[in-house]
Amino acid sequence: MIGRTACWLAPVCVGLPLLTAPVARAETAADLLDRLVQAYPQALAGHDGDAIIWRDGTRMPAGKLDPQRSFDDRLRNATILDQLSQPYPRGQPSTPAVNADPGRFRNEALFKKMYGDCSTGGVTRNLVTITWLPKSWGKTVSVTRINGVAERLKRISAEIDELDPKIRRAAFPIAGVLSCRPVADTGRMSMHGYAAAIDLNLDYSDYWLWSAKKSSPIPYKNRFPQQIVDIFERHGFIWGGRWYHYDTMHFEYRPELLPPQAR
Repeated sequence: MIGRTACWLAPVCVGLPLLTAPVARAETAADLLDRLVQAYPQALAGHDGDAIIWRDGTRMPAGKLDPQRSFDDRLRNATILDQLSQPYPRGQPSTPAVNADPGRFRNEALFKKMYGDCSTGGVTRNLVTITWLPKSWGKTVSVTRINGVAERLKRISAEIDELDPKIRRAAFPIAGVLSCRPVADTGRMSMHGYAAAIDLNLDYSDYWLWSAKKSSPIPYKNRFPQQIVDIFERHGFIWGGRWYHYDTMHFEYRPELLPPQAR
């Protein structure tokens, strides 16, 4: 009512409509944990602010959001809340800010409980075989069935198969799915260790550790088709090309970092 009934009485009212404009609210720790629970409904029953609660009744500490902790510490010893702390951008890629790596903070305890421990055979029992790009490449790969990852990759494969041949060429031959190994610079298990990630064609890929010239900040490189990135993101996979420590052939299932309308 102020904007319509009183503003014409005083020039100072020109700025008043700005007071009623919606202001974006920063996500709280509870908001972040809500998003995690919503992203993995088959595994998680809820949270109480301090811990997430699994459907089998297990409680797992969520940790704290501590901006004073170093990037390296969070990378190597991520809490569940650390995992959710960096917002994941969408749309056309731009050069990421230094250490903006949404998705590289991974809480190992959470993912080992969810997918199994590859070093003890826990991942293998949940593997299923799919055909990647049946029209274009037609080779089988083994991926996890947990969280519907295998079915999602089938749908992604079908969509990529319908792209222009020059674009879909970046999606094969693939560089791998299951690999029980840690990430080179963190010592923590890669999402490949859970068979919930896929690396596409090396010939179209750039990786920050491959750079012959080591400099700071790291010079960003990307040659990957945006159409393929968009398809993966619609199905709950994040892309390593949005990281400061970029890995443009890499996609991993991380729906907690994507808005529901994107998956």
